[in-house]
Amino acid sequence: MRIGIVSDVHCNHEALRIALDRMGDVDELLCAGDSVYQFRFSNEVMQILRERGARYILGNHEEVLLGKWGERARAADWVRADDVAYMAEQPSRLATTLAGGKSLVMVHGSPWEPHNEYIYPNSASLARFADIDADYAVLGHTHYQMAERVGRTLVINPGSAGEARDARNHFRLSYAILDTDTDEVTFDDFPDPTRTAPDPSIIPGGVSSARHRGDEASNENRDFWTPG
Repeated sequence: MRIGIVSDVHCNHEALRIALDRMGDVDELLCAGDSVYQFRFSNEVMQILRERGARYILGNHEEVLLGKWGERARAADWVRADDVAYMAEQPSRLATTLAGGKSLVMVHGSPWEPHNEYIYPNSASLARFADIDADYAVLGHTHYQMAERVGRTLVINPGSAGEARDARNHFRLSYAILDTDTDEVTFDDFPDPTRTAPDPSIIPGGVSSARHRGDEASNENRDFWTPG
């Protein structure tokens, strides 16, 4: 089974279309949240996810946009009510059994409190996935690619398909493909069609590129994650 994974699109529908075109046919499409900004909606992103039948969960930005502080943004004249309703219907967590019997859990930040924790390959919280009782755990939130084996669980973050922050792939956007037959995770990096360069304020320093398999060991690193 071939599963396409995107996350943190942040209203960048042009980039989302590129990611989906590049990944080609997949058996499932997963979106791990933050498809919008907390004070900005995207009809286009919602329509793409709806058209593709994506399994989509809410991130912290959706939670703000759907709450009290997002009322003004939701009320804009150009916002389509049916697209907002579609977003509001989505869960914050997905637990499912895939074809072939393997289990998958998807959350935006963390399965545990605090749910908005940023989990990087060096995070102490990563060890807790040994007890999650799933073959795969899909995360977003950090905008950083990750494929780490923790016990039986392969923890996957596709990076961001909308707002690049990962120095290791030269601040390019990305998505991931999971092959459930081999447990191989492949990342594909591509330039942001809406930005000629990353925002300097998010660059932590140091640039390298990486490809990951689920059985590779993590690099040691620091918070705001840079390669060690």
